[in-house]
Amino acid sequence: MSTAVCLVSGGLDSCVAAAEAGAKGLSLAFLHVTYGQLTESRERRAFESIADHYGIVQRLVADLDYLGRIGGSALTDRSVALPEGDLERTDIPLSYVPFRNGNLLSIAASWAESLGAEFIYVGAVEEDSSGYPDCRQEFFDTFGQLIDSGTRPETKLEIVTPLIRLTKKEIVLRGLDLDAPLGLTWSCYRNEDVACGRCDSCLLRLRGFREAGVVDPLPYDEQL
Repeated sequence: MSTAVCLVSGGLDSCVAAAEAGAKGLSLAFLHVTYGQLTESRERRAFESIADHYGIVQRLVADLDYLGRIGGSALTDRSVALPEGDLERTDIPLSYVPFRNGNLLSIAASWAESLGAEFIYVGAVEEDSSGYPDCRQEFFDTFGQLIDSGTRPETKLEIVTPLIRLTKKEIVLRGLDLDAPLGLTWSCYRNEDVACGRCDSCLLRLRGFREAGVVDPLPYDEQL
């Protein structure tokens, strides 16, 4: 049986991407990365809950606290205020963590090669994302070439982005089709108890569930 290393942040997209890997009959290994983000402990809890749901034995939690020290993002630098969400924004938002996915994929590639895995599953979304440059298919295609040139000749690793062209509505519906545990996921950038409902991630999630005609199982700020 082929193995897939799944990058699982604890969010909606990565959960559905992992469910896609499971639906392919692959053996799953879950990778979670902390990097000093505002909701680090809540995302970790979501990751563990999703991994428990799928009975994942092979789990790796990596700490990239240096991304927090590097700064440059409202998710990791407490001196930078996280702005209210704006789904009409065309520039790169302050929540972008510089080259985060490059760091995550490097860890995933190392672990995947060690495991003898054949796939790395990533829940990146291009069309309905916050405009992060490291969430584009071009980026993953290029990184795949780097992995190929920087690993053993016998190592054959494919980066799979099953959601890359989907909208949040389509992701929600696909997650329901796959019976993914959407209620265990966490998307809010700001809070760890009740989702704020105002950051980019919350707004994208809420719009996706609304357009899918499904009630979001997460609790949100009562002021919404």
